[in-house]
Amino acid sequence: MADVFISYARTDKARVAPLVAAIEAQGWTVWWDPDIAAGQEFDRQISAALKAAAAVVVVWTPNSVESRWVRGEARDAADRGVLIPVRFEGAELPIDVRAIHTTDLDGWGDDPKCPQVLELLRALGATISRRSGSKPPVVANPAPAAAPTTSGSAGRIGICVLPFSNMSGDPEQEYFSDGITEDVITDLTKVSALFVVSRNMAFALKGKNIDASQVTRQFNVSHVLEGSVRKSGGRVRITAQLIEGGTGGQVWAERYDRELSDIFALQDEISRAIVKALRLKLLPEEKKAIEQRGTTNLDAYNLYLMARQHYATGNEGDIRRNEGIIRLCRRATEIDPGYARAWAMMALAQTLVRYWNGGHGNDGLAAAERALALDTNLAEAHAVRARILSEGRHHDEASAEIDVALRLDPESYEVNRSAAYVRFRQQRLQDAIHHFEKALSLMETDVGSANMLMSCYTAIGDGEAAHRAAEITLARAQKTLTQDPSNGAAMGFCCYALALLGQPESAKSWMSRALLVDPDNTNMRYNFACALTSQLKDADGAIELLGLLFEKISIGLLNHAKADPDLDPLRDDPRFQAMIAAAEARLAAAAGDGSASPGS
Repeated sequence: MADVFISYARTDKARVAPLVAAIEAQGWTVWWDPDIAAGQEFDRQISAALKAAAAVVVVWTPNSVESRWVRGEARDAADRGVLIPVRFEGAELPIDVRAIHTTDLDGWGDDPKCPQVLELLRALGATISRRSGSKPPVVANPAPAAAPTTSGSAGRIGICVLPFSNMSGDPEQEYFSDGITEDVITDLTKVSALFVVSRNMAFALKGKNIDASQVTRQFNVSHVLEGSVRKSGGRVRITAQLIEGGTGGQVWAERYDRELSDIFALQDEISRAIVKALRLKLLPEEKKAIEQRGTTNLDAYNLYLMARQHYATGNEGDIRRNEGIIRLCRRATEIDPGYARAWAMMALAQTLVRYWNGGHGNDGLAAAERALALDTNLAEAHAVRARILSEGRHHDEASAEIDVALRLDPESYEVNRSAAYVRFRQQRLQDAIHHFEKALSLMETDVGSANMLMSCYTAIGDGEAAHRAAEITLARAQKTLTQDPSNGAAMGFCCYALALLGQPESAKSWMSRALLVDPDNTNMRYNFACALTSQLKDADGAIELLGLLFEKISIGLLNHAKADPDLDPLRDDPRFQAMIAAAEARLAAAAGDGSASPGS
């Protein structure tokens, strides 16, 4: 296989050819334009060449950023630490690779000795030698080595905050160490002199044995912060060290033993210590921004972190999960009525109980409005308001609200999950895919987004992407089940993934066991029906499962079913049509005047 894999859009072939020539002139082999027929064989050869390459050059242009193939190849290369991107025409980079240094080649004039190309060749030489163990070649007329930086971050120091280790001896305390890490990342992003690797990229390294030098090469930053958190009783111990990636030297290190009530001051202290160690100066507005937190009450903060962890890892479709989140957030807001994030999280759980679990009471709008009154720029509050508007079939208003949320915080997990469901309900599958993919990258415990991607990719005919989503779904769902063997939603996700991966007997075996373990889980039963319809082509089996489900289906799940492409093969079946009509009549009667009658 070749040393270098070139990923690009075919419409840019003429632009890429001189670049290939410059790389080959160094003696490296390049895989970029094979003369093979399209189809399955073509896909297999691309996959094999991509995995075998020591380095992957992605050529970003306005054409290639729209290509799902190029974006997928870039993600794969980034995950392996071999991505070396270049850019033309100031193309807007995909969000999940923006933290990786990108060389701009506009104006290089096909000159293999221009500084930009020499920079690219040096990076290729270092990456190839690292993979092969050989000495990197000497690039002719090398330009002075550039300081570690990232695209769009000239003059700023790059830093990656690795997930702090949970040293409490209790896996259930993981939410707290993750919360501390996220807060430190958030604080440092407020410092204009710093470039901070995004949360999703940093957390992709969680649990992996990787040293600082590898991290700095992968993200092209100069420093790495790592640490640990031990929470016991009323005390917390946090250790942290800042490492210079080039030398592996320790720039700063400290151990803090404090009362748990000092956690907010401690986070501020860590952020200021890092800034001082890097010989930077905080601007007055940056210092003020770091000190501003959603709450200053430790108990409220702890309850919010627990609620968010339940949302990210719990049993989807289980009303007990959502009611637990409501209780945690309600208590947090009783302790601190001004805690906007807790109000927004409570609003989301109330929305799920009302529309997806078929519960009664608050639909979440009041809590969302309270959150926005406290903080009009809270993206998560706008996102849950968009979900509520979508459930009420106010699609234009929902779109406007989710656009506001995305503009305020495009890196929020909750915002991207909500955006994905709003777009899915509007049957804008490409947009839904984008946000489900983003949510998947932002939360390593998210199984539901991977499950939805299987459905979306199948609907648009992208078998390779659906297969990738199925593998991710299966791995994450199985990990969830090792911690919670009775998680019905995870069982449903496993069944769909196995069916898509061509293992029908295993899928049916999962289905039989799961229906014995958790027969009342509507989310699980619904996913089984989708697997039977879309993947196993068993319409009769799907109708049988849906019959019991539709007798008590919630308005949200019914609306979802009416938009779900997995169930398209059943649309003309009189039995399915009768189920839809009966469910609509039942829900309209329950609403009294019919105003809550579902629709799409």
